[in-house]
Amino acid sequence: MQTTASDTHLKIQDDDYTSTGPGTLAGRYLRSFWNPIYHSVDLKPLRPVPLRVMGELYTLYRTESGEVFLTEGRCPHRGTQLSSGWVEGTALRCFYHGWKFESDGRCSEQPAEESRFVSKVNLRTWPVKEYLGLIFAYLGEGTAPIFPRHPEFESFDGLLEIDSYVRYCNYFQNVENALDMSHVAFTHSDNMASFGTIGLGRNLSAEESDWGVSYRFRRDDGELRVQQFGMPNVFYMTALPTDADVGWQESLFWWVPIDDESHMQFSLHRVPATGPVAERICADREARRETIDISHHVACDLILSGRKRIGDFDKTRVDLVRLQDDIAQLGQGIFADRSAEQLGRADIGVVAIRRLWRRELTHFAQGLPLKNWERNPQIRPRAWHLPDTLVRMDGDSQPPAENAEPRLLDMRPHIEVDAQLEALHFAPRREATHER
Repeated sequence: MQTTASDTHLKIQDDDYTSTGPGTLAGRYLRSFWNPIYHSVDLKPLRPVPLRVMGELYTLYRTESGEVFLTEGRCPHRGTQLSSGWVEGTALRCFYHGWKFESDGRCSEQPAEESRFVSKVNLRTWPVKEYLGLIFAYLGEGTAPIFPRHPEFESFDGLLEIDSYVRYCNYFQNVENALDMSHVAFTHSDNMASFGTIGLGRNLSAEESDWGVSYRFRRDDGELRVQQFGMPNVFYMTALPTDADVGWQESLFWWVPIDDESHMQFSLHRVPATGPVAERICADREARRETIDISHHVACDLILSGRKRIGDFDKTRVDLVRLQDDIAQLGQGIFADRSAEQLGRADIGVVAIRRLWRRELTHFAQGLPLKNWERNPQIRPRAWHLPDTLVRMDGDSQPPAENAEPRLLDMRPHIEVDAQLEALHFAPRREATHER
């Protein structure tokens, strides 16, 4: 599929892919893929947590030996949150009446009932997998598909930066933003790699790949930048430099709905730095986590309400890139009104994503075969003159040691960790207020 400017007249029924709650078409489709749901470092042994994903409540817990399990959010007895209970071995015991559920969901004890009908009670469970510092889950029906691996992020000498944030708008606005290079020159105009003609519409193309969409921008001098979008909600790119020590770096992103009005972006950043350069980067990252003390959510609210301008904030104290994208995406509203859009040539990537989603959802609804999206080694991002695999930054031309593993580095500012855990963990009083 080669998308052209003439495709921008497509009529998109946005409700089909913005609503992801239980039973919705897009929700069922998203659940048929593996998605990241939590940071490994945040899940402590013997401390179950409530987790909201795509409008559903789950219970996530880690055993004393380190195994991770995912179950329904509420006890089938009287409906209390299972996250308030206790982990016993690999099982979970309810706080309210002590019903005990094994890791496969079987009820094994009902103390007050003398376990008379344990065989009739089961708790639903879902497959989970820890991978590259994140916890992934398959939330769909039937047997889980093969877990998609990303070898480029598994084996190399260097740092693997792990990051995430919560954004309080519909997830699909962030999905579309992935293939919208033309916003960079304005939204992120302070970036050292930004320039006035980046994302110029006549130089953009978007073509369907085996994984999703290959999105290309060719500069007037012939240099090429290629980004790779993976269906339904993954993005593999060379990120614009924000740090002179790091420069361009390969990054993976996922956008996962918490509910229809908020979502998480999980991301991995491959930094092939070793030695003193790596140590300097680690020190800088940790200092940055401490320095950022202004919430980009609060700053965005002040800007969109007209009380502040972005220049009013000290950029050393706020995550500027997140704030910039907050303003752009929340400025569309919690749900973008796509019926009022006037699309142009530069929106070719956005149209490509919508086209694939509409096609796959149509087939999904009709029970027709779906495309088996798979990323092969040739589907990689590129940026201008950089080689297909980015060079190590310590100047060492030797190949990495066999079975080299990167050092995992939590990138999240501490203020961001607090915000996302609050959003991911179920808040019953807020829900009750919202429903009234």
